[in-house]
Amino acid sequence: MNKSIILTSTLALLGGFLGPNSFAQTSPAMGEATKRIAATANKFLASLGESQRAKVVYDFKDEAQRKRWSNFPTGIFRRAGLRMGDLAQPQREAALAVLAAALSPQGYQKVLEIVEGDEVLKKAEGGRLIFGRDEYYVSFLGQPSPTEPWMIQFGGHHLGLNITLAGEQGTLAPSHTGAQPAIYELEGKTVRPLGREIDKAFALISSLDEAQRKQAILGFQMHDLVLGPGRDGQMIQPEGIKGLALTEKQREMLLDLASEWTGIMHEAVAKAKMDEMKRNIAETWFAWSGPTEKGSAAYFRIQGPTVIIEYAPQRMGGEPTKHIHTIYRDPSNDYGAKWWKR
Repeated sequence: MNKSIILTSTLALLGGFLGPNSFAQTSPAMGEATKRIAATANKFLASLGESQRAKVVYDFKDEAQRKRWSNFPTGIFRRAGLRMGDLAQPQREAALAVLAAALSPQGYQKVLEIVEGDEVLKKAEGGRLIFGRDEYYVSFLGQPSPTEPWMIQFGGHHLGLNITLAGEQGTLAPSHTGAQPAIYELEGKTVRPLGREIDKAFALISSLDEAQRKQAILGFQMHDLVLGPGRDGQMIQPEGIKGLALTEKQREMLLDLASEWTGIMHEAVAKAKMDEMKRNIAETWFAWSGPTEKGSAAYFRIQGPTVIIEYAPQRMGGEPTKHIHTIYRDPSNDYGAKWWKR
């Protein structure tokens, strides 16, 4: 399917958050993408007043702001930056255009569906102000530049994007994506923000033979993320089945599953990350905890030298399959640190 069609259909579906504009994206080389993202970000800054710009731009080396992200709603975890609900519609559209430039069409669609799901949750919770599309924040660390390091942060309930750009390099690590509800109806359509992730995971676990399952399935229950927000710099002992023990087809399935996270970023960054994962596939682990029947609440993890992905249904707030947390990290390069830390 044409990427612009995917994006435009999503914008129409979620028009309450977005307004009428659409932000089509082509498939640029890395340097071209970096220039486009910086230009779009500077256009957003130009739409703001002086006091707003002071709130949205932080020093690139502001570690407190860099780590000020969470999956919790704003009433529990205080964000900084500009609140989407405080922006005029043209400013809101300009902020979203920055995300559309930095992310793939599929990644942008995922983000919009997570945000719209929080609006559904707000209505289900009687209009509580800690939920909903207005309660998401945008901030930059550093000035948008095609050559110098800078960072985009966008987040709120069940969403924490940390996009670091450094010249022709880029990363989404660490970032949190989640959903509550994980399935909802909107204008007669069923929306599953993280549906492909769990469908692909069940397909992979179902492809394993008995001996492989004995390796992959953990002997204990996992009920939450190990390396969620606030756990920078920590590590997990690799567990499960190693890529070396998978068939070629199963390795392809594992990479395809991982692409649901690596592919959130624009195509040039996503391709570089996937090429890296392919080189490391023999040293990449897949672990599972919980039932293996499709539709059940199960935790899984993908772990390699440069990637850690966790998917964890939540026991709080109703049926676990309807409340999902996931994390994406790069243990070798969270926040793009190897490009700018000395």
